[in-house]
Amino acid sequence: MDGRRRYALVGAGARAEMFVRALALDHAGTAELVGLADVNPARMAAHNRWLAELGVKPVPTCAPAGFAAMLRAERVDEVLVTSVDRTHAEYVVAALDAGCDVITEKPMTVDVDGCRRILDAVERTGRRVSVAFNYRFNPLHEAVREVLAAGEIGEIGSVHFEWLLDVRHGADYFRRWHREKANSGGLLVHKSGHHFDLVNWWLGAAPAQVYAAGRLFFYGENGRRHGYARDYPRAHGHPAAQGDPFALSLRDNPRLRELYLDAEADDGYRRDVNVFAPGVTIEDDLAVLVRYDSGATMTYHLTAYAPWEGYRVMFNGSRGRLELEVVESDHVSPGGAREVKGAALHGVTEAVEHGRAALTVRPFWAPPREVPLPAAYSRGGHGGADTRMTAVLFGAAEDPMHRSATARDGALALLTGLAANRSIETGAPVRVADLLDLP
Repeated sequence: MDGRRRYALVGAGARAEMFVRALALDHAGTAELVGLADVNPARMAAHNRWLAELGVKPVPTCAPAGFAAMLRAERVDEVLVTSVDRTHAEYVVAALDAGCDVITEKPMTVDVDGCRRILDAVERTGRRVSVAFNYRFNPLHEAVREVLAAGEIGEIGSVHFEWLLDVRHGADYFRRWHREKANSGGLLVHKSGHHFDLVNWWLGAAPAQVYAAGRLFFYGENGRRHGYARDYPRAHGHPAAQGDPFALSLRDNPRLRELYLDAEADDGYRRDVNVFAPGVTIEDDLAVLVRYDSGATMTYHLTAYAPWEGYRVMFNGSRGRLELEVVESDHVSPGGAREVKGAALHGVTEAVEHGRAALTVRPFWAPPREVPLPAAYSRGGHGGADTRMTAVLFGAAEDPMHRSATARDGALALLTGLAANRSIETGAPVRVADLLDLP
């Protein structure tokens, strides 16, 4: 044995590539990927081919039924969970009970029962769960935390947070398994969980009560009303999808073709469903009001059909106001409309359209002050956050800002989204503790 920490990964889709590459290239001296598990053998074979291209030997693979046996046979120290969201709790708990630590993609799971089982397993086994909230590792978001922690705008009274997903990135959630709430928990769990976690981390607070409203306004069968719908079930091989800016071309993206189009024979999963096809059970326009245990409130809005992509966060404090505005892409170009964001996988490559960012402190009785932004914020996947996050998660970097999210952090972000979903269903405010009362 060479002393390297041994990792296995379950869920060999696009979300896995960031972790696989980090283990193979950036952390090969201290960490080693020793196994892959997935429902689809073709996807695991694709990752092993890509490992070979990097000069790394292929790793053993197994179906989910052989997951526990693989952990024992390969003497796994830590498990990476990048599978469909609804399966996270199953794999996280199995890994913990096998004596492994876990790094799971967000969301930690999609329902209260899964969250409770994970937290109970952490307490029972004494093992560690880390949630891959990479937004914490974006230098822009670190700069926000530093300004708030320094007290420049005093005690925080309220937050306004608006996030826009453009008609390329937002549409992608309606082509794949995320379109079914049973799989993903909806966008308030799968996507907004990132944002809810950021606010928890920025404020050092926990959500206490949530009220929300939301609907499916643009995608699904609404496309016919808005004049965008074309009649095809999935884009590949259908003449009606030609020239449709909402159609994803799997054939033109080598990575997506290998992971999905070439793998369809094994499990029938289609990655390029028509975004206006029936069967969507998630919302695309969502408004949330959160009250925190600190007394602060947040108004939040997620739009999944915007012409540009980015976000605005404003903090109102007892000594002034902090404003962050980020334009990730100022439009969706016609040539890029039929691709996934970045034309690659899981944010590895940035979009070609223009972006910008500004962080402004507005104190009382003084002119506004622009906060200098780190030059590295736009480098690499998710503003350079992916590389910074994996360095911490794989033990190669210190974490003085406590960016690595725990199982409790994952639960707090999840419960915000679940409470919002419950509020949409009932029309009433929801106390987070009524869903799950965390210590």
